[in-house]
Amino acid sequence: MVKARAGSEKRARASTGGKAARAKGTGAKIAVAPPAIILVNPQLGENIGFAARAMANFGLTDLRLVAPRDGWPNDKAHAAAAGAAFVVEQATVYASVESAIGELNFVLASTARPREMVKTVLSPASAAAELRQRGQKAERTGVLFGPERSGLDNDTIALADAILTAPVSPDFASLSLPQAVLLFGYEWLKGESADLPLGRATAFDGPATEGIAFPDTRPATKVELLGLFKHLEAELDHSGFLYPPEKRPSMVRAIRNMFHRMGATEQDVRTWRGIVASLSKQRPPRGKKVS
Repeated sequence: MVKARAGSEKRARASTGGKAARAKGTGAKIAVAPPAIILVNPQLGENIGFAARAMANFGLTDLRLVAPRDGWPNDKAHAAAAGAAFVVEQATVYASVESAIGELNFVLASTARPREMVKTVLSPASAAAELRQRGQKAERTGVLFGPERSGLDNDTIALADAILTAPVSPDFASLSLPQAVLLFGYEWLKGESADLPLGRATAFDGPATEGIAFPDTRPATKVELLGLFKHLEAELDHSGFLYPPEKRPSMVRAIRNMFHRMGATEQDVRTWRGIVASLSKQRPPRGKKVS
């Protein structure tokens, strides 16, 4: 192992037992240490960096490398990690899988097929939930990911407590190493909260949330919509669009329903009022049907 084992064990104690003990009996939410991501014999430095970048997006920072093919440190891994270079810089390198998982209590092995072993098989969502439950009991957990060319071998999978397998098309089941890490990381972070913010919060705008965003505006009130309808329908009557008279009620309802479906904002209403006013400056003779 490149970094001192004492440092790794100190991080583990600080991030699990201590926090869990402080939370116990207080009613506070128990801090759960994220699982370690263990890349076994990774081949390309770029893939290590991309995996680190995927980890950072979803709150995973404990990166462990087992005998990386091109040695360590690796400039290509650092470059590929981009803003997640800190994950690469604090990665720990081990000579064997056994030493990488030594202080962990529960380990998953990611593989596209169960290899005819009698083991529990978990989807990414189920795996994330299982690891979170164990973390709440102050257990240390980790997920093994195999080398790009062949994946984990049977001897390595035999060291794991359960198998992690993603639902993929039966016609093509071949995730890259960073993709597999990202898929699990996404499910891990989803378990944090039911209402996580979406995207990146910047100095100019906050994090996104599901649904329609209303920057610098708000949903239109019914009074505003009714004013638009009155304005629009008056001009359509004047132009001869709402013709013949017996069809006018159904045409008006259809037009109003279009605006209701769009979920108009206050700014939308003002824009449409301007459009109607502009178009009404040039109108065909009254009573002539518009083709």
